[in-house]
Amino acid sequence: MVTRLNVPGPEAQALLKRDKPLVSPSYPRDYGFVMSHGRNSEVWDVDGNRFVDFAAGIAVTATGHSHPEVVKAIQEQAEKFIHISSDYYHEPFVRICEQLNEIRPMQEELMVFLCNSGTEAVESALKLARYHTGRQYYIGFFGGFHGRTMGAISFTASKVSQRAKFAPYLPGVVHVPFADPYRPLFTFDPARGQDYGDAVVDYIEKVLFKTILPANEVAAVLLEPIQGEGGYVVPAPHFLPRLRKMCDDHGILLIADEVQAGVGRTGKWWSIEHFGVEPDIIASAKGIASGMPFGAMMARKSVMTWKPGAHGNTYGGNPLGCVAASATLRLIKGGFLANAAAQGDYVMQRLAEMQARHPSIGEVRGRGLMIGIEFVADRATREPSATVRDALVHHAFEHGLLLLGCGTSVVRIAPPLSIERKTVDEGLEIFDYCLTLAEQELGMVAVPVLEQVPA
Repeated sequence: MVTRLNVPGPEAQALLKRDKPLVSPSYPRDYGFVMSHGRNSEVWDVDGNRFVDFAAGIAVTATGHSHPEVVKAIQEQAEKFIHISSDYYHEPFVRICEQLNEIRPMQEELMVFLCNSGTEAVESALKLARYHTGRQYYIGFFGGFHGRTMGAISFTASKVSQRAKFAPYLPGVVHVPFADPYRPLFTFDPARGQDYGDAVVDYIEKVLFKTILPANEVAAVLLEPIQGEGGYVVPAPHFLPRLRKMCDDHGILLIADEVQAGVGRTGKWWSIEHFGVEPDIIASAKGIASGMPFGAMMARKSVMTWKPGAHGNTYGGNPLGCVAASATLRLIKGGFLANAAAQGDYVMQRLAEMQARHPSIGEVRGRGLMIGIEFVADRATREPSATVRDALVHHAFEHGLLLLGCGTSVVRIAPPLSIERKTVDEGLEIFDYCLTLAEQELGMVAVPVLEQVPA
């Protein structure tokens, strides 16, 4: 039975009132959830309302909220020392680098630069690419999200609101359509064994490289192997293998932004592994430390060629973040990686069944527990419907489910990798119920109004 909550409640409203005159209005907050505490995939607000968490703090709390082993590791380290800069050494720093090297998605060993966030990991990767190659140009993709600092935002191309009024951007960045098979922009011939990935790479090689972009002056291609903020888009199968070959042919580095998709989110350690492709550089953050601010830029040893002083930071490799990341990787390896794959398959099956009953669901896509549902006004035209998506997200909040949108009209399902089946089922029941409410409001289905249980 799905119950409507009285949200935001009085305690939450009081805090929202305190927040409004003080906090930057740039934060894109969709609804008034004020958190009190959490456990695994459940969270409670300050008024005592309980929610199923299908967002995990934007795919961050990989091991669930406040996993005891992560909490214990942080507490024990805090009693020893909280900070020593990267000018010095400490064992947790070396240990997490060893662990990351063990799960690398390439044969060659890695070297690691530790930092504080995804955008900083991306910035580090961009600097290293220029330093190592001596080249000045980059290729990015429409729909990509790589952060909001000035270098990263020069690549981010998922929403114009993220770029408006911040130009000029980093020079030398050329954007290309992503190989989104649901919304192709170029033609291709399936009869010849082609898919949309071939068409995109053909455009780079046959148009860009022959007109405005000298291939031998391109330092790197930066992409999310599975796009995040752009709509949880899984590319056409040929895309990444063709891109890897293109990079090899022209001496270009391939940078995989795994900030949202990496560290087990897709049922493999790194989303690029689904495509049988090895990157040269990886940017990671979000789920890597279960919620502690932490990031890592990892590169092949043969690529990490910069000299002392070429790059650095103050807080990178913070000991609290290091031990949280170490505990996170142990827990994911110990069972949550397999759980993400299994629960993800189950969610995809359930959503496919819902798609047959809900005309607003245009496509269900994803890997592991990185799942996107794209909503449309009409399946035949594939016209996006942000109206359905937004109504669903708000109804879900009112009925005890935390969801986040992405792309133009997509809802993402990205719960903790530790989520249990009973919680998955509860969340999907609320999702189904609230989507019916949203479709009814927009006249998309002619079914009786569902009964609601008062709060």
